[in-house]
Amino acid sequence: MSQGNNTLLSVQELNISYGNIRAVKGISFDVAEGEIVTLIGANGAGKSSTLRGISGVVPYKGRITYRGQDLHNIPADKIVAMGIAQVPEGRGIFGNLTVKENLKLATWQRKDKGEINRDYERVFSVLPRLKERLAQLGGTLSGGEQQMLAVARALMSRGRILLLDEPSMGLAPVLVRDIFKVLREINQSGTTILLVEQNANMALRLASRGYVLETGTITLSGTGQELLGNSRVKEAYLGG
Repeated sequence: MSQGNNTLLSVQELNISYGNIRAVKGISFDVAEGEIVTLIGANGAGKSSTLRGISGVVPYKGRITYRGQDLHNIPADKIVAMGIAQVPEGRGIFGNLTVKENLKLATWQRKDKGEINRDYERVFSVLPRLKERLAQLGGTLSGGEQQMLAVARALMSRGRILLLDEPSMGLAPVLVRDIFKVLREINQSGTTILLVEQNANMALRLASRGYVLETGTITLSGTGQELLGNSRVKEAYLGG
């Protein structure tokens, strides 16, 4: 796959193993600036491992480049500072800190006070509910609000690309719709998104392009609409 002019993230021949278990087996894909790309597949297909490799959290073989720069051996905190922000599965917010403190923590590496204030305004324009809850402890928020706080924190770290791991997990259907609406707005305001999601229907409706992972390999790829209409995808992931 060629490194196109507007390719933001490129993953080439990615292999990730845990001991004798090969979780990811030589996958390659690109994410262009401004896109929403989704990885769908069953549990254990290698989706989350792929995100962890990109974030620098697990070792891998292969090549991952961001804006043309090879990420191999770059520590995870430096990868965040470069503009790759991950929202992990299970949200990972600090329940004993307020919403404001959770957001402030995401800016610790930044020195641009004026820009930080502008980012707060941007986050609150997309997530007004968080503004009402600034003084509330993270642990007392609803599941949907905690997920929105996790997304907001990634935005405050100045992520140019958001890596989202199962943002709809454990949420009621109405909250899932809210989260996906927020993701669309975040994308429209200029943030690229790589989304790992078990809710294939919602993910493919949102994404410009998608990849289907099965036991560590990519078995299908196409636009969101193409995959929604694909009979194999319908049968395996969309309930017939």
